[in-house]
Amino acid sequence: MVVKNVQDLDVLPRNSSDLFDDDGRPKRTGTVWTASAHIITAVIGSGVLSLAWAVAQIGWVGGPVTMLLFSFVTYYTSTLLCSCYRSGDSVSGKRNYTYMDAIHANLGGIKVKVCGVVQYLNLFGTAIGYTIASAISLVAIQRTSCQQMNGGNHPCHVNGNVYMIAFGVVQIIFSQIPDFDQLWWLSIVAAVMSFGYSTIGLGLGVSKVVENKEIKGSLTGVTVGTVTPSGTVTPTQKIWRTFQSLGNIAFAYSYSMILIEIQDTVKSPPAEVNTMRKATFVSVAVTTLFYMLCGCVGYAAFGDTAPGNLLANGGFRNPFWLLDIANLAIVIHLVGAYQVYCQPLFAFVEKEAARRFPESKFVTNEIKIQLFPGKPFNLNLFRLVWRTIFVMTTTLISMLMPFFNDVLGLLGAIGFWPLTVYFPVEMYIVQKNVPRWGTKWVCLQVLSLACLFVSVAAAAGSVVGIVSDLKIYKPFQSDF
Repeated sequence: MVVKNVQDLDVLPRNSSDLFDDDGRPKRTGTVWTASAHIITAVIGSGVLSLAWAVAQIGWVGGPVTMLLFSFVTYYTSTLLCSCYRSGDSVSGKRNYTYMDAIHANLGGIKVKVCGVVQYLNLFGTAIGYTIASAISLVAIQRTSCQQMNGGNHPCHVNGNVYMIAFGVVQIIFSQIPDFDQLWWLSIVAAVMSFGYSTIGLGLGVSKVVENKEIKGSLTGVTVGTVTPSGTVTPTQKIWRTFQSLGNIAFAYSYSMILIEIQDTVKSPPAEVNTMRKATFVSVAVTTLFYMLCGCVGYAAFGDTAPGNLLANGGFRNPFWLLDIANLAIVIHLVGAYQVYCQPLFAFVEKEAARRFPESKFVTNEIKIQLFPGKPFNLNLFRLVWRTIFVMTTTLISMLMPFFNDVLGLLGAIGFWPLTVYFPVEMYIVQKNVPRWGTKWVCLQVLSLACLFVSVAAAAGSVVGIVSDLKIYKPFQSDF
């Protein structure tokens, strides 16, 4: 080889595989740790705050056992779902970029539309739940300040609408981040925040148990006749509250609807399925440990009167500065979690719009704006308008229905069976050609059927709770 120019020694031809993946898209950079951060951000969310209340409904026996069962089912079905990221060969097969793509490739037909409706309805509902949770935490910060000035027994009622609106404004800004792969830093910040407030809640719970000099609670949970913040528990309410607690726990573990989207950020080699299985194991193990500790310690501290939101509904009162830090961490975490959950929905709508209106400049044109030194920001007018409308809609509904535990329970019930169990099981059976009526097939179907019963019961309990709340609630008067 003859070198004609000294610069030829420095400029070597780069293989396209250094810049692009096998599907022609820019090289993915995700690892076990970034995928774990995404999952933990999605899983350890506002759901952890309701676990003490959930354990209180079913007691010392049912609470821990139920959480362990949910963690096992979630981990197992997630490993099945990981195998469906690529169609055919798990290393070199065609990629499925979204949950719906995986359904289309493996099941097809009406199931694709059913999955899409359930998945995106659940993502939409989660955005509402996170908006409510953020407002509750911000209200708690204002209330502690009020009580410090006026005395600890002052009710300090605060309207949460202004905080929901403020949270919505922040989400409108962050929602302009174009895609999931650019959210890794937000997920890591949010994951750190989730560990922070969970640890604070755990520490305060332990200190409360020490202060009480006893472990509260019973083997079977809240007993009939117990006076709780929402009234005296009747036999019928005991049943509905037990069912609702299943929905709360299911919501706390829900992330399957965005698993494929997270897996699509992972680099290869090693095979994405192997990376994702490790990330799933790490994430579910860590979250289960936190959930067991937070739920059980919270129940031990408060017993049958465990609050619906451990850090913001009057459970702990001191030290107020630590509670403020915890609630601020919750809000920061929810800012990131909102985006992790909504990005798949954003991407679906924008992809469909581009497919249907390929000639529309409003839909397809990217306007480059130099906000900071370096890479310019790509502003898309359709993205700006539609995502803003989406955030405004979730904010409005949150102001209309600010029922934290009931909303979480219903979301958990709606999403758990179809998204976490049924579709992963059915896709795995097709992907791996599991023989019909064989031992493995029967076991998978029994698991799916059992989880269906759990989801139906949880949904019923949550709907009853929402109907009960609506009887005494006035719209746009969310006094927490």
